[in-house]
Amino acid sequence: MAIETVREFLESVKQDQRLKEKVKAAQEPETLVEIAKERSYIFSPEELDTALSNLSKKQDELAALVNPGISPRRHLHPR
Repeated sequence: MAIETVREFLESVKQDQRLKEKVKAAQEPETLVEIAKERSYIFSPEELDTALSNLSKKQDELAALVNPGISPRRHLHPR
């Protein structure tokens, strides 16, 4: 549930330029959690970390689909 809340918050960040600037200025996860809480998105720093980690994995999976046959971390030409 909290992971979905993080995703909803990140989606709202994409839509709101002022919110995006506040998020970019945040130096600590706790600050980001407080910014989210001000807008009624409730999650912990640990849940934020988990959601961002899952998002990163999904982006790697998407890269593999878009670029089949070449994993995101291998080189075309061996070194």
